[in-house]
Amino acid sequence: MFLLKRASSLLALSLLTTSLFAQSDFSTRYFKIHVNEKGFITSMKNITVTPNREFSPVDRPSPLMLLYDGAKKIYYEPVKAAYQKKEKLIKLTYSNGSVASIRIDPHSKYFKMTLLSLTKREGIEGIQWGYYHTNITNLFGEIIGVARDTSSKVNYTIGMLALNDNTLGGASSTVGDAAPFQYIIHTPDVQRFPLPDSLHEGQVFSLGGNGISDVAFYAHKEPWYRIMYGDAAQVDEKGRISIAYQSRDRSGKREISFSLIPNMAANIPNHIDVQPLPGVDYIGSSVALWGSPDSTALMDVMQNIVLSEKLPYPTFNGRWVKDPASFVPDAMSAGNLNDSIISYTHQLGFKAISLYDQGFLRTNRANEGYIDGKNFEHKPIKMNAGNKSHKEFSALAAKYGIIIGRTTITNSLPPGSQDASPVPSDSLCYQQKRLLAKSIDANDTIIIVDDPKHMEEIASWEGHGENLNMIKIGKELIHYLGVSDKPPYRLLNVKRGYWKTTPASHAAEDTIYKLQVTVNYGYDGIIPNMQLQDKIAEYYADVCRINGLAYYDFDGQEFLFNNGHGYYSTKRFFHKMFDHAKSTGVPYIRFTGATLSEGSWHYQSIWNVGGGKNLYDADTREWGSTTSQGKDLRDVTYGNFFPVGMGGNFPINAKSTVEQYEHVQAISVGVGTTYSLSLNQKDVEACPQKDAIFQVIRTWEDARAANAFPRWIKTQLADPAKSWKLEAANDANTWKLYEVVNGKKLQSFVLKRAAGY
Repeated sequence: MFLLKRASSLLALSLLTTSLFAQSDFSTRYFKIHVNEKGFITSMKNITVTPNREFSPVDRPSPLMLLYDGAKKIYYEPVKAAYQKKEKLIKLTYSNGSVASIRIDPHSKYFKMTLLSLTKREGIEGIQWGYYHTNITNLFGEIIGVARDTSSKVNYTIGMLALNDNTLGGASSTVGDAAPFQYIIHTPDVQRFPLPDSLHEGQVFSLGGNGISDVAFYAHKEPWYRIMYGDAAQVDEKGRISIAYQSRDRSGKREISFSLIPNMAANIPNHIDVQPLPGVDYIGSSVALWGSPDSTALMDVMQNIVLSEKLPYPTFNGRWVKDPASFVPDAMSAGNLNDSIISYTHQLGFKAISLYDQGFLRTNRANEGYIDGKNFEHKPIKMNAGNKSHKEFSALAAKYGIIIGRTTITNSLPPGSQDASPVPSDSLCYQQKRLLAKSIDANDTIIIVDDPKHMEEIASWEGHGENLNMIKIGKELIHYLGVSDKPPYRLLNVKRGYWKTTPASHAAEDTIYKLQVTVNYGYDGIIPNMQLQDKIAEYYADVCRINGLAYYDFDGQEFLFNNGHGYYSTKRFFHKMFDHAKSTGVPYIRFTGATLSEGSWHYQSIWNVGGGKNLYDADTREWGSTTSQGKDLRDVTYGNFFPVGMGGNFPINAKSTVEQYEHVQAISVGVGTTYSLSLNQKDVEACPQKDAIFQVIRTWEDARAANAFPRWIKTQLADPAKSWKLEAANDANTWKLYEVVNGKKLQSFVLKRAAGY
């Protein structure tokens, strides 16, 4: 009996040891990784070449997943890994005693990793996938997390994508879940762009300017100054690129000190009491990890992940908005005379009109989405043939397959709106919550607070506009500046009944909310809490449904970060907007905005921010002749598989020539850009070459939509020093491209419509 029991035990032990592995290999069609007995990735290989190329640095193994203690601000690494092959489950034991269960699903083109459970969660505020360290030193995408070697010799990329909204690009230690906006030193090519002796890889620099003018932020034209719009990718002292994603438990109370531009005097951090969001947790956090040839990564692997995992897949003109063949400029109205702009847009082959000359469309839920009145009685769009409401104008544009849209201030609640004043909502975001130490009547300006901590801070982290420094008590807004440094702690420079709210009596121990706000300079507004922000997202969808809009320019898009939830807030906003739009029959809403983040990458079509000579100067043929904005945004977007924006630019006027637009279109196709073509009807009609310019742009756009430009041709088109002319054949499927030197057409290339386009 004893021998039988012992034999059974040995058999069970044998079965157990064959099903548990201390180290494991995982492979896709293009990529293979090795996870060692401690839970670190020690090998990442390109298996499409022989011999396989190794991308994991010997001296930097990559933790599969880290745990983050937010209070202590420390990470815990895994110390042991056990893999159960049948269950596709890896269990990581950590230095603090926690055990994480992670499911790893190898797909044909990516690994899907999901956190199923975690023991000993006390103090663990977040989890982090990576950083996954590579020896790639070429291009990085800090927004979506990619390490790219675009050279013909290597041609390989390793990347990640989040598979749920509460998994964000970057590190758990990132304050406010929105990485600092700053420069980092990194050269994409040490042979072409060697670093000066005074600089080193990974060195961080503040932006330029006064911290208020966004154009002045862009202050370095040198190629090794790389502006950062996230931290899903970083570089080390050797220029090697690492990538990471993280997820946070948002249910608990926490305070942060946040600024998107923390190193500038005009944008010093503010303390924010971050709103708890019960049920938003890191359990279930999921990422896709992939590697593939860089030249096919976007349309082969990334598109496959998006479709397979049912991530947002917006389309425009019937194609995924990330497909370079779907890139197309937009028309941007100027001069508020619009008889011909629909005709212009149609002739150009463009599909959208930004009614930029209408100014800001301000958020006011009181109108229930009827921005021109319940009977569309307001007619703000001027036409000699008779002024139109948005609904009427959108109907005219729709006959030509063209959409129209407006510029907004995202989630800003302006004075005079339903949620801000004269009766402020109880669903406003606040930085601090205090108590009124002594009752006051409607005329009192002596306001005593129970605790002065952080009450001296001026308004938002951005710009610190003194006119926006306010508190809310009951239904009254009160302006103040400063707090006394000795008890009783008194708010200074008090103005009652601010923003036309009604002064009222307030009892001792009533709650004082120091409100989180936007910035002044015409953007004045209060930030909503998360639930109210959800309603505003739905409001924007309703505005589209009611008025026929299908395009937004979300100016002030960074205000989505102001509640302290960063990229999660952004994802949630756009997810709510698109879900509500879909439920009410509104197709995809094309949008641009003031920024691009991991939160908006899937939804956002374009990023036409700024303009003129700051972005691309067609006269001097350089990316930003007045600032480095063009170079900086080009590098960010290209690194993150996103269309480069040339902003509002290239207005057609009496001096415009065909040759200028041949060049603009060649750069646009070669680099992969969009832009907003400024069209003022009077100026356009004054242009002698108007019709020829329209035809040139249309020819290039038709060929781009046909995916007729191979990669090697685009490389040549992207060279600003070269000039080109494109001519269409009679069959609508063929074009002839000529290089032009000194006004003469030289060598030619025949271009054909690609299969499936």
